[in-house]
Amino acid sequence: MKPKVLIIDDSALVRQLLTEILSKDGELDVVGSAADPCVAQEKILRLKPDVVTLDVEMPRMDGITFLEKLMRGHPMPVVMVSSLTERGCDTTLRALELGAVDFVTKPKLDISTGVLKQAEEIVAKVKAAASAKVRPQRSPDAVTTHSTPLAQRAGTLRTTHGIVAIGASTGGTEALRQVLCAVPADAPGTVMVQHMPEKFTASFATRLNSMSRLEVREARDGDRVLPGLALLAPGDRHMQLVRNGAEYRVRIFTADPVNHHRPSVDVLFYSCAKNAGPNAVGIILTGMGNDGARGLLAMRDAGSLTYAQDEASCVVFGMPKEAIALGAAGKVLPLEKIASVIG
Repeated sequence: MKPKVLIIDDSALVRQLLTEILSKDGELDVVGSAADPCVAQEKILRLKPDVVTLDVEMPRMDGITFLEKLMRGHPMPVVMVSSLTERGCDTTLRALELGAVDFVTKPKLDISTGVLKQAEEIVAKVKAAASAKVRPQRSPDAVTTHSTPLAQRAGTLRTTHGIVAIGASTGGTEALRQVLCAVPADAPGTVMVQHMPEKFTASFATRLNSMSRLEVREARDGDRVLPGLALLAPGDRHMQLVRNGAEYRVRIFTADPVNHHRPSVDVLFYSCAKNAGPNAVGIILTGMGNDGARGLLAMRDAGSLTYAQDEASCVVFGMPKEAIALGAAGKVLPLEKIASVIG
C-alpha cells in the first residue's frame, strides 16, 4: 500500500505544488491538504496519513505549537516546510528537536519555480519519513558517558591528540545533539558533516554549543582541530581534514556535490583516512542514502576505529546500513553507546 500523505500549508499555491509533485511520483498517495493546523487535526483523525508535511508559519496555530501537540497525542512522521531565514532556521531546528523527521526549504521568491526544482528532494524526504521511526526525544542527561579516552584505547596514535569524524543526515540533528551532550569537555577534536542547507549549519552549531560541554561552531577555512572543539561543516561547502606536521586543520572549499551532497560525509572521511589514519575514529549516524559508507571503509582500511549506529536507534537506517554492508563499520552500536567511543 502506498504511504498516505497529508499536506498542511496556509499557501494554496504550495499545497497545489506539493500535491502535484508527490502524486506524480506514483509511489505516494496524497490523501488531502489543510490550510491550517485546526483543519488538519480533524483530517489526521479521519484520513490517518502515514506522513505529514507541515508549514512553519500559519494562521490560528503555528507549526511548532501544532507539532508539539501532535507528538504528544498522535506521534507520526513529519516533514517541515520552512523558509531560508534566520528565524526559519531556529524554528526548524526546534521542530527537529520535537521529533520532526526532516525538512525542506521553501524559496522566498518565485515559489512555483523554486518548489518544482526541489521535486526530487521533496519526494525522497517524504518517502524516507513515511518509513522513519518516530520516538520520544530523550534528554541529553539520560545518555551514559562512561568511556575510555581515545588516547588510551588506540595504542597506534602517532600524535598527541586523536580526531573524531562524524557523518549524519536524516535524524542526525538529534543524534548529534545526544552524542555531543554526552561527551566530556576535553573530548578529542571533532569534525562533523550533517546534511543541511547553507544557512542552517551556523544556527545548528550555535544550538549545539549552548547544550554541549564542548565548544561547537561552524567551521572556517584553516581552523585548527583541537581537544574540546567540535567543528561542523558549513552548508553548501565541503570540509576536509588536512595535516601539517603534528597539527590538524580543516579545509573548507566549494566543489561539485558528492553523492548528491555538499557537504559530503565521504569527502570528510576520505581526508581523515589519508591524513589521520590510525589517529582517527569514524562514526556514521542515521541518514538517508549512502554518503559516507565508502569513506568510512577507507578510514577502516587506514587503521581508524570505525562505528555505525544500529538500525533500532536510527530514524532512517540508510547510511549506516550501506556502511555495514561494505564492511566499513568495525562495530555497530546503539546511539546511546556512541559517546563512549569518543572520550
